[in-house]
Amino acid sequence: MSEAKPDAAPTLDAVRQRIDALDTELLRLIDERASLARVVAAAKRAAGDGGKFGLRPGREAAILRRLIASERKAADAGLIVGVWQELIGDSLAGQGPFHISVWGARDPGRGVELARQRFGGAPPLQQVAKPEDALAAARTPGGVAVCALTPDNAWWGRLLAEPALKVFAALPCLAAWGPMSALAVAAIDVEPTGGDSTFWVTDAPGAAPAIIEALGRDGVAADILASAGGLKLFQLAGFYQRDDERLARAPGRLSGVIGAAPTQLDV
Repeated sequence: MSEAKPDAAPTLDAVRQRIDALDTELLRLIDERASLARVVAAAKRAAGDGGKFGLRPGREAAILRRLIASERKAADAGLIVGVWQELIGDSLAGQGPFHISVWGARDPGRGVELARQRFGGAPPLQQVAKPEDALAAARTPGGVAVCALTPDNAWWGRLLAEPALKVFAALPCLAAWGPMSALAVAAIDVEPTGGDSTFWVTDAPGAAPAIIEALGRDGVAADILASAGGLKLFQLAGFYQRDDERLARAPGRLSGVIGAAPTQLDV
């Protein structure tokens, strides 16, 4: 009795034909998704919300986390996030005002790269000379500021006096793309996603470890991100409201929450 032979591996031509067929199907699905985004935009205009910024970082994080957690054979988190951020950014750009201003400090190219990774290629993007210019653009309808974290500029401290502007994203959004090096700011509501970091500023004197220890005694886990101009920026584990009593008891006379963001999606 002869042994059954294993199935032969597909030929290169067969693989290429399958890729071509998949490309055609992907195009059909992407086109259908884009057409549904236009339906959403039309519905918003009919409801009088055509000029409202549609950015919802909490929903985006939920979508991406679900996709990354899904069973798959070869697509890594970077491919998934890259494709869907392009789709989401294109949809947002078609629904209403959406523009990005980037202050990259000494590495403007990296700032642009981080912004495009997070928001895709659809929204208009400009580079600005000062973080104040980026924040000013974020005050306008559909504006997003992407500003680098540097040891010599406490631009984030300005958000204490501008509660309408909030940090809503830490960039890059994947640990595989590098450590946190910029924050995104907009005049939007920030909601908890189930895996968040809160950004808290204080003018408390002394070394950062002493402040971290004081926060820890109240059950708040913190890491120092930046220190400049007499202010310190901390990343707190979890989602904290501005009026949280634990932060009210923390060191410093001038302090406050300036926003929150989903933690890196592949951590």
